[in-house]
Amino acid sequence: MPSRDKPDAIALLKEDHRKVEDLFEKAEKARDEDRKKMLVQQICTELMIHSMVEEEIFYPACKDQIEDEDVLDEAYVEHDGAKVLIAELLDSEPDAEFYDAKVKVLSELIRHHVKEEEKRAEGLFAQAREAGLDIEALGERIMARKEELKQEFAGGNLPPPHTRSYTGHKLVQDNPVAAAGDD
Repeated sequence: MPSRDKPDAIALLKEDHRKVEDLFEKAEKARDEDRKKMLVQQICTELMIHSMVEEEIFYPACKDQIEDEDVLDEAYVEHDGAKVLIAELLDSEPDAEFYDAKVKVLSELIRHHVKEEEKRAEGLFAQAREAGLDIEALGERIMARKEELKQEFAGGNLPPPHTRSYTGHKLVQDNPVAAAGDD
């Protein structure tokens, strides 16, 4: 756990990763729909706050500083994919069709995203350290912003997610294509 007098941005972000992993594990085991809904709401809130502090503070600090800028583009796209699923889950109930599948896919997407950020040598966090970013100053900013967002989002008062890489293509909701001979 990061020291609260000198917060380390990477330690704070990793702490978020562990917390969400734990919540996903609990949600997967939950059988009671009210508990599952509460856990998914918590997951969505944590992920929204986490993605906002990364996108507002950490990622911009990494831009033009790290060796492999492609990891930043991928991180934004992964966040946006997660935000689509978060929006779907927040507008749904545990007994809805595809609810559990959306939770599972969100969990897998986040697991992949975390693995990419935390890779030992070429991950975003390793590159940020290698670039000599002021991890403590970023940590202070992240911690302050997280506190603001926690208060703003108290009681599940989440805004609609904002995407950076998704351009708002018009999607048509449809029924699955019937198999040949299912007339």
